[in-house]
Amino acid sequence: MISQQKYWNPVLETLAHEKIRKLQLEKFKRIFSWAYERSKFHRGLYEKAGIKPGDIRSFDDIRRIPTVEKSMMRGIQRKDPFPYGDALCVPLEEVSEFRQTSGTTGQPVYQADTWQDWEWWAECWAYILWAQGYRPKDRVFLPFGYNVFVAFWAGHYAAEKIGAEVVPGGVLDTQARILKIQELQCTAMMATPTYVLGMADTAKNKMGIDPRSLAIRKITCAGEPGASIPTTKKRMEDAWDAKVYDHAGATEIGAWCFECEAQSGGLHVNEAFFLVEIQDTETGEYIEEPGRRGKMIITALDRQAQPCVRFDSKDIIEWAPEPCPCGRSFRLIKGGVVGRADDITKVKGVLLAPSAIEEVVRGLDGLADEFEVIVDKEGDIDRITLKIEILKGREGERKRIEAQLKDQLRLKTNLGYNLEFHDYGTLPRYDVKAKRFKDLRGKH
Repeated sequence: MISQQKYWNPVLETLAHEKIRKLQLEKFKRIFSWAYERSKFHRGLYEKAGIKPGDIRSFDDIRRIPTVEKSMMRGIQRKDPFPYGDALCVPLEEVSEFRQTSGTTGQPVYQADTWQDWEWWAECWAYILWAQGYRPKDRVFLPFGYNVFVAFWAGHYAAEKIGAEVVPGGVLDTQARILKIQELQCTAMMATPTYVLGMADTAKNKMGIDPRSLAIRKITCAGEPGASIPTTKKRMEDAWDAKVYDHAGATEIGAWCFECEAQSGGLHVNEAFFLVEIQDTETGEYIEEPGRRGKMIITALDRQAQPCVRFDSKDIIEWAPEPCPCGRSFRLIKGGVVGRADDITKVKGVLLAPSAIEEVVRGLDGLADEFEVIVDKEGDIDRITLKIEILKGREGERKRIEAQLKDQLRLKTNLGYNLEFHDYGTLPRYDVKAKRFKDLRGKH
């Protein structure tokens, strides 16, 4: 029976690395030719660079191909074939799915998918869910607003594909979702780390329900790096008495990596469906060895309506030094997605990743889950303000908490902070992606 299988696709997930690389090269040649022949946008980009499909014979040749950035996609859309414009590779009548990016980094980008593309999305997600222990016996609750954003849409269809039962909680508010989970004894759910912690807080402090008493035992996260940050993962797992797993994906890319049940501190790249390259952000050198961070350049090897060929994701990642004990041959990225190149910024001459601040705040006893970071200037000097909440009943420990927070922030980020303590429950709460980091320099 399939439910007894360790891997969703035992052949591909355990394929020898050299065979995976051969498969990736052949698939890349195919998708590159497809984009060159059918997309006005891609053909123009490649002709300008002097590269044709017959020129691609090795991975070194691939690295000569220009990358695509989200800003380019914004510039070619909202014209015929409306609204996708010059990147569309199929007749408009073959498009069966519309999604768009969240718009958190600018004007949303529209994403077209054929039915075949959508089946591909679900298959990518089936790898994820199976690796995280989802099985046909599970009843999966999805507490997200079904909308034009891809969010967990493909996770919904993948859960159905592997045979699990799906409970869509889209129009319910948080309390109604918790009651429905309780009523139906749901065993798994998918949400952003922010909302996982927010649901636990609502259940415990507004409804008198201990989330650990519910039947949820598996939680899949996306949208934020929190599930790969040890302190945030621990908070979620302790709150729900459940295993919390990370995955990363994007509207323009697909669901490209996932954490497995081994929880080895990294995420598997689904190398059967994606080619991931890591590029040094300063030198442009491509990084093959572990221990060096760079930005991810990614190709979705099987997506056809609106191809993703050498897309500059801005995600900062690094290869893990060791294979995963789960037995999959798909390579790991260490610690998941560290952040975005756009968010990792210099403050007082020091590179600052917001995820480092989250690790400190979520690891300190006495602090609530929510926080906010504001970078601005006081005269010509950079200033960082960190807004935090102390848990109810712990207000008397403020001096101890403040001292530990300053020490840990200095240790983890090598920076000093202006700390603002707020009453519990007064900082903004988010249902989807949180907007906790604000760089206001240059905006005055």
